[in-house]
Amino acid sequence: MTQSVGIKDVARAAGVSVGTVSNVINRPDAVATETRARVQSAIDRLGYVRSESARQLRAGRSRIMGLLVLDMGNPFFVDVARGAERTARDAGLGVMVCNSAQSAGEEAEYLSLFAEQRVRGVLLTPADATGRNIETFRRHNIPFVLVDRVAEGTTECSVSVDDVAGGALAVRHLVDAGHRSIAYVSGPPGLNQVRDRRTGALTALQEAGLGPEHLRELPTERLDVSAGRDAGARLLGLADRPTAVFCANDLLALGVLQAMYAAGIKVPDDLAIVGYDDIEFAAAAAVPLTSVRQPAVTMGTLAAEMLLEETEEETGVKKHEHRRVVLQPELVVRRSSLAAR
Repeated sequence: MTQSVGIKDVARAAGVSVGTVSNVINRPDAVATETRARVQSAIDRLGYVRSESARQLRAGRSRIMGLLVLDMGNPFFVDVARGAERTARDAGLGVMVCNSAQSAGEEAEYLSLFAEQRVRGVLLTPADATGRNIETFRRHNIPFVLVDRVAEGTTECSVSVDDVAGGALAVRHLVDAGHRSIAYVSGPPGLNQVRDRRTGALTALQEAGLGPEHLRELPTERLDVSAGRDAGARLLGLADRPTAVFCANDLLALGVLQAMYAAGIKVPDDLAIVGYDDIEFAAAAAVPLTSVRQPAVTMGTLAAEMLLEETEEETGVKKHEHRRVVLQPELVVRRSSLAAR
């Protein structure tokens, strides 16, 4: 295995001190032109690359921002990452993107990794419903911002969407179309987003004078297409099958749509479907999917801006105040829910 070239190797090759090499790298104007050229020649000849991580540890300020999301297989979180990465790049920072896979255990491991790497800060969509992982991470005094989750009972910043309003938009649309028996394919019940969207759905039913029995919940262990197909199979097995289904995200909705297509059930004539997130694939589905749109890129951008503002407070660049930003969702109506009842 080839041994990496260190600063001492460069100093030896150039016939100068380690301090002179360090000055050439970090403060070139402080070194005489001839000496600087000799050191640079040695750097180029040996292929020396400075250890950025070591430099950051000495300075006490990392140039890496951590981003930990529930599922990078979900295009919604890809868009969140795009917004965060663009903002971080403009500030001269990089983003370390990690995927908890909706697992509290994996979330804990990645948060520990962020602490070991002493990242500048973390953007986090929590997977652990108990909050223990956040409490443990807080001890490291690394700033973090919650994404797609309201910071309830904490002092941290958060950027989220009003999921209660989003759930209400979806079910109000279905009720207005004449549906009185609606299924909610909900995902893991431990996720706040899942519970809030259900609360919104029940609110819309109540507004229409309908009780909670008009909403039949079909929980799933995951928020992906496969779980949606499984939920669709369960839906098909119901003796009194609902006429409409609201899904906690678009991947679940696309899975339900696949199950209906395979069984010969017409969407929206036999079953109306509404998703959530309005990912790119929603409009491109075989039956274009009605969905509640979340401004994912904006969420990532705002969260990264908050984190940068907080981490710059130490240098006196800007006074940071913790705040919660709650964005509003928007219903995008397409063919999957348009049949008259």
